[in-house]
Amino acid sequence: MANSASGESIIGRFVKIVSAFDDRHPSMSVAELGRRSGLPVTTTYRLVRDLLLERLLERDSSGDVHIGTRMWELVSRSSKMVGLREAALPFMEDVQAVVQHSTTLGILDSDEVLYIERIGSDASIVDITKIAGRLPLHATSSGLLLLAHSPAAYQETFLARPLAKYTATTLTDPAELRRHLAEIRQRGFAVMPGVIVPESSGIAVPVFGPDNTVVAALSVVVPRNEENVPARVPVLLAAARGISRTLGWRGELKGALRQSH
Repeated sequence: MANSASGESIIGRFVKIVSAFDDRHPSMSVAELGRRSGLPVTTTYRLVRDLLLERLLERDSSGDVHIGTRMWELVSRSSKMVGLREAALPFMEDVQAVVQHSTTLGILDSDEVLYIERIGSDASIVDITKIAGRLPLHATSSGLLLLAHSPAAYQETFLARPLAKYTATTLTDPAELRRHLAEIRQRGFAVMPGVIVPESSGIAVPVFGPDNTVVAALSVVVPRNEENVPARVPVLLAAARGISRTLGWRGELKGALRQSH
């Protein structure tokens, strides 16, 4: 693709435009889009015009622009996440009905947890997980579970960097984290009380793919000090086993199930 005067490709500029939208900025004026993307005004207007013509962006009645339905359509056609979400949703609904708190499905992406599905709850609890939202690996139950099942070389690379401490219970010491990751692998689930917000705790279990690798983390977010691990972990493990088998996995979670009793 042709580069701009600054040497940036048109793909790079397109990514900046799309990345400017989030849950707090679902739509905006073209001028604001230029400010948030960091692109020159003339470049932003030109790109927006082209994206509107292709229906990748759409304009509302106020004149603001937002991500277009065609963008979602094209992305959904071949994304591996579509099959994972479709496999997981029925089981996630069962978990949410029993636990009565938010149930999430997250994957490891670019050194963060990317949440690809979430079923919410009306319970008054601080829950910062969002669909298409990202959270740090070391400060979430899903993140630590995914990290625990990652290759050792990746773990060492991740643990070598400075890690932010969000609450008093956030683990940031590499040696302590290594011990904790080993415990997660041994028992088959992660329970993290108040590691990113003090008021809530996460409980996560692995979802396996056909090749017996962990492809996602299934988790619930519950009020702090209401984890009730003996009751909630078996519910999560049963759902994760169902999702995994739908994806083609034929293994067993015997060790994790014994640990949860």
